[in-house]
Amino acid sequence: METTLVIIKPSGVQRGLAGQILTRFEQKGLFIAGIKMMQLNDEILREHYAHLVDRPFFPLLENSMKASPVIVLAVRGLDAVGVVRAMTGATNCRKAAPGTIRGDFGMSGQENIVHASDSVENAAVEIARFFKPEEIFDYTTCTFNSIYSPDDGI
Repeated sequence: METTLVIIKPSGVQRGLAGQILTRFEQKGLFIAGIKMMQLNDEILREHYAHLVDRPFFPLLENSMKASPVIVLAVRGLDAVGVVRAMTGATNCRKAAPGTIRGDFGMSGQENIVHASDSVENAAVEIARFFKPEEIFDYTTCTFNSIYSPDDGI
């Protein structure tokens, strides 16, 4: 089982999409291992987006991510990183396929509703950035055997 990070960005929070986004992950069969709302500051944004700090658009990104609180999620499931990335869609919402979160809810490249970790390694680093170890829960839901088959290797 993998755990990945999802951030429901201010563009998703302000538009009241958090519930629908959370529901999509749960309906897919992913489990919420951690969830909280927080206001991002310059320090955490510069750490999280260190690879973009020197880009000319970074001030726009930084202001966008501080426009309101965000909701951070640790989402768990088999191949969770890839599954969540497929569910979120292309970064530019106008290019994201219908049926994806960005394809259904967004029209912007910048105000693109969600962030999702891009690898298992980055997911571990990002989860540690936003959650304390005791804020991540390892549990099995009563629906587990209806979501996964014994031949899924779990």
